[in-house]
Amino acid sequence: MTVQTELFEKRADDFAWCEEVIKRNSKSFYRAFSLLPACKRASVYALYAFCRAADDSVDRDKSAEALDRLEGDLADFFAGRVPDQPLWRAMGVVLESFSIDERPFFDMIEGQRRDLAFEQPKTLADLEEYAYYVAGSVGLMLLPILHARASVPEELKQSGIDLGIAMQITNILRDVGEDLDNGRVYLPVESMRAAHYSRRDLKRRLVDESFVDLWESLAERAEVLYLPMQFDAALLDEDSRFATISSLFLYRGILDQVREGGYRCLTSRSVVSQDQARKLIAEAEALLRAERPLVFAEVR
Repeated sequence: MTVQTELFEKRADDFAWCEEVIKRNSKSFYRAFSLLPACKRASVYALYAFCRAADDSVDRDKSAEALDRLEGDLADFFAGRVPDQPLWRAMGVVLESFSIDERPFFDMIEGQRRDLAFEQPKTLADLEEYAYYVAGSVGLMLLPILHARASVPEELKQSGIDLGIAMQITNILRDVGEDLDNGRVYLPVESMRAAHYSRRDLKRRLVDESFVDLWESLAERAEVLYLPMQFDAALLDEDSRFATISSLFLYRGILDQVREGGYRCLTSRSVVSQDQARKLIAEAEALLRAERPLVFAEVR
């Protein structure tokens, strides 16, 4: 047993708590990253639990005070004063085991603050900036675990950011109706205007040719942003490539589920079934076994 493994085993209960958080809240993320070896897998669960706490401060508690407390705990944590809670005890092991950069964690907090003072993005660039803070930052959090053998190359950092942004746009396209119920429209004003789709149409939950054009314009952007990590996964640790590509395929599969469901994301939530998830993971495995990198269209 290595020293690293001993550290994780001493905090097994805390990591189990983190695993329950991810199992309850993100089936796709859990399916993919459960494919990692034990210490990396547990570390991803801990990072997810932090992100969930930040998200819940806004979506569940709707509280700037809760977010302030979390930010205070985060500052204490990185200053060496680890709060005596399962999340932070688990995170302490992650920090001791991997070269974790603190900036993305504070960027995540900033992203949640933007949701507390929500404004519909005016442009696609505005949407992607927001998506960096709430999801591209997660890519940066994960990379020191997925590329643990040395410092993370700059091109891999950008691919991690792009993957997070693609996943966030995918979530937005899946959850258009749920977000509308909560008074939020993440579809950019300029994109809606270009597709000739109005706020009135959205409130009526109208799914017509204009809505499909609007939805597809954002889906196509997400698909472009998925591509860099598909190629750069070769730069990750060998034991991390399968999980990462699987997460990419599973999230990309959500877009296809919305399409197959007739773009009914204004009234229902598309879910990747277990059978479809198995197929997507098999496609990810086939990609990694291929003799040359494949572009997305070649494997779908």
